[in-house]
Amino acid sequence: MTTRGVEIAPSVLNADFARLGDVCVELEAAGVERIHWDVMDGQFVPNISMGPAVIASCRPKVDLPFEAHLMVHEPDGLIPAFVEAGCDRILVHPEACTHLHRTLGLIRDLGAEPAVALNPATPLEVIEWVLDSVLQVLIMTVNPGFGGQAYLTEMEPKVRRLLDLVESSGRDLDIEVDGGIAPDTIARAALAGANVFVVGSALFRDELGVEHAVKDLRQRAEAALASGTVA
Repeated sequence: MTTRGVEIAPSVLNADFARLGDVCVELEAAGVERIHWDVMDGQFVPNISMGPAVIASCRPKVDLPFEAHLMVHEPDGLIPAFVEAGCDRILVHPEACTHLHRTLGLIRDLGAEPAVALNPATPLEVIEWVLDSVLQVLIMTVNPGFGGQAYLTEMEPKVRRLLDLVESSGRDLDIEVDGGIAPDTIARAALAGANVFVVGSALFRDELGVEHAVKDLRQRAEAALASGTVA
C-alpha cells in the first residue's frame, strides 16, 4: 500500500465557469491539496473545456498547485502555454503522444512536473519504460470526456498492478484516480492503491458545501486505509 498521504484534487469541470476564480478560492479554504484542470480539445475526447487563458486568470487567486490533464491530440505544441499559465504538473496521455518519452522531457525542460494518464482500456505496459520520467500516474476510472460518469470498479485491479509496478521499480510516485470518485467509491479506490483522488461532480453537488465534501471524502479514504476494509 502506498505510504503517501491522501490528497483531494478537485476537478473544476463541473464548477460554475462564470465564477471559477471564486471556486478556486473556496476549494483552497476547504483544504484541498491541488486543483485539477481537465483540458479537452473535442478530438481526443468528444468534449471541449478550457484553455490556458482561463487557467491563467485563476492562477493569482490561490497558492495551490495546479495540474493540467491534457486530453488532447499531440499535446507538445500546447504544453508551453499551460506551463506559462501556471500549471505545476502536466499530465499527458500516451495514447495521444507520438513520442511519449520526448513529451515528458519537454515538460521537465519547461520547469513543470511530468505525469501520465491512462484510459481504461490502455495497458500499464505502455508506461513501464517511462516511470523514471514521471512523478505521477493517473488511472482513468471512467472513459474520459465527460463529468458525472459511473465509476468503473474493474479498474481497481489495474490500480493494484500499478502499485506493484511502482513498488518493484523502487520509484516513489503519486497514484491518482479520476472518474466517478464519490463517497461510495473513494474507499475502494484507496484500498486499491491510489493516494490522489480527482473529484468533480460529487464534490460540487454536496448539499452541505465543498468543505464538508472534502472532509467527508478524506475521512472515508483514510478510514479505509487504516482499517483495510470498506466501511
